[in-house]
Amino acid sequence: MRGGGKCSFVDYATQAYLALVGLIVLFWHGRAVPNWPLLVAAHAAGIGLILGLIRLHGTRPDNRVLDFLRHFYPVLLFTPFYCETGWLNHLFFPGFLDPSLIRLEARIFGLQPSLALMDRLPYPAVSEVLYAAYFSYYLMIAGVGLALFFRNRGQFSHYLSVLSFVFYICYFIFICAPVIGPRIFFQKFGAHDLPADVQPAQAPDFPTAVRAGPFFRLMAWIYLRFEEPGAAFPSSHVAIAITTVFFSFLYLRRIRWLHFAVVVLLCIATVYCRYHYAVDVLAGILTAAILVPLGNRLYLRFQTSRS
Repeated sequence: MRGGGKCSFVDYATQAYLALVGLIVLFWHGRAVPNWPLLVAAHAAGIGLILGLIRLHGTRPDNRVLDFLRHFYPVLLFTPFYCETGWLNHLFFPGFLDPSLIRLEARIFGLQPSLALMDRLPYPAVSEVLYAAYFSYYLMIAGVGLALFFRNRGQFSHYLSVLSFVFYICYFIFICAPVIGPRIFFQKFGAHDLPADVQPAQAPDFPTAVRAGPFFRLMAWIYLRFEEPGAAFPSSHVAIAITTVFFSFLYLRRIRWLHFAVVVLLCIATVYCRYHYAVDVLAGILTAAILVPLGNRLYLRFQTSRS
């Protein structure tokens, strides 16, 4: 449990992310970030606010508002950090890397799984289950977090630390290697047209029966309002969902197999629902396989060094 005005692993990870991205913007902004001084200042202010919150909570640990902010502030930063990747993902590449991944999919599978799956299984009984599984991503993050917060603050700190670590690495990859995903077959993203060799003659439409489903419409609304172009590789849905199920197996064992089954459906849904290429999913699994053990080891080592 955090306290005493001392930084925890997640505090250092959050400040390191703010500092790293701020420095990248400072030195590589070019013409890609017109308001870069404000963004650099915001990152510096974010570090200052975190340090101020830690110190203030250390002097007033019984204050409920401060206690909430002290434990949950990284969660409040996930969405702003995610949105920021859409502003910064042309720092190193003027366009998107989708053509390379589309060609890779064709070499591996002989087709585009993100186009073929729904076209071959256009049934509401299939689509709604998979869109619901995709939506469950948001429930997994909040549900596991709240369950651990009210059960054991130490377990919650462990969960949030590793979860944040995985999120931050994914966000950094989104900035460095922007990929839109299969939506590029159906939508126009500025002047970023697909080369002729990777553009299908006619991308299959979303079947009417699929579009009528409530979970399809819910996810369409979420993507319209909140999704940033360039945040598809690796699939953070997959990497983060695997992170949450890791903590179910660790601390919430009664739900672990149900949780695991939903995560498997989510991995299928990312391709079926045309949000990710199959290689995004494989990269998400690999990302989790590397970062969850690494984040866990760093967290435990930090805890040991503090005791």
